[in-house]
Amino acid sequence: MTLVQLKHLISLAETGSFSKSAGLLFLTQPALSRSIRSLEQELGQPLFDRVGRHSELTPFGQEALARARELVQAADELRRAGQRQPGELQGRLRVGMGSGPGAMLMTPLLQKAAQDCPGLQVEVARAGTDLLVQALRARSLDALVVDARSLRPAPDLHTQQVCAMRGAFMVRRGHPLSKRRRALSFADVQAFALASTPLSDEVCRTLVERYGPEAHPSHSVSLRCDEIPSLVALASHSDAVLLAIRAAAPELVELTLTPPLDSEARFALVTLARRTEAPGLGLVRELMSRLLRDNPSSPTRRPT
Repeated sequence: MTLVQLKHLISLAETGSFSKSAGLLFLTQPALSRSIRSLEQELGQPLFDRVGRHSELTPFGQEALARARELVQAADELRRAGQRQPGELQGRLRVGMGSGPGAMLMTPLLQKAAQDCPGLQVEVARAGTDLLVQALRARSLDALVVDARSLRPAPDLHTQQVCAMRGAFMVRRGHPLSKRRRALSFADVQAFALASTPLSDEVCRTLVERYGPEAHPSHSVSLRCDEIPSLVALASHSDAVLLAIRAAAPELVELTLTPPLDSEARFALVTLARRTEAPGLGLVRELMSRLLRDNPSSPTRRPT
């Protein structure tokens, strides 16, 4: 069994056609057929069912394909690692980010790579946690920065460097709620449109515990999107109330409710267990340590 044969398996599984794969691999069709047949003989089971001109993976072939992709990926990573000079950041770093960390990390990461790491290719993907985890497992991403509470624990995921940041209700300066001279309740907030990103189950439970069933986001949040910068802009130019990470909107005024929200996001760096670390991941760790923390100087509206 060779890496070349495994690459032939992957190509044929993706195209379903010996003729198409042979063309993509710059092989003759008989040569590709011999390679697959030899691999099947060595493994002791057929990898493909031939249905007319189309080739479909057998159940064993599906298992073999998953392992072949892992082996080819590991070999590519080993090759790239051997080509790098000591201390030199070269290659490709593909990071998936949730809405919160994306708002605070994406631009600084791209700027840092552009200024200090010209040999490093950086790609940032933004999506919900479930989609990002799928991409990580498919090896189309090298690492994730997501809310750890929205992550389902799994043995193939390695979670590290958790950063806690508190959430808050926030409004623009001059907002009617920022002028109230009494303690605010959740009912006061409900008089205005409430905006947020999709919230984790734990945050939903916290809201219900603090303010009652009507505070569950399915009832109380009327404006929702995945991008915090868009929500910050909305709150800055309207009477909408934003529920988000406090540090993501330092220009907004924080509202103090009774009882207090007392909720925080816990952002974590997530990689696949037992996988070679991608080049440049240290940049992500350094930026997480520096940027994913609360800003104590943000303005707060306090009852008087």
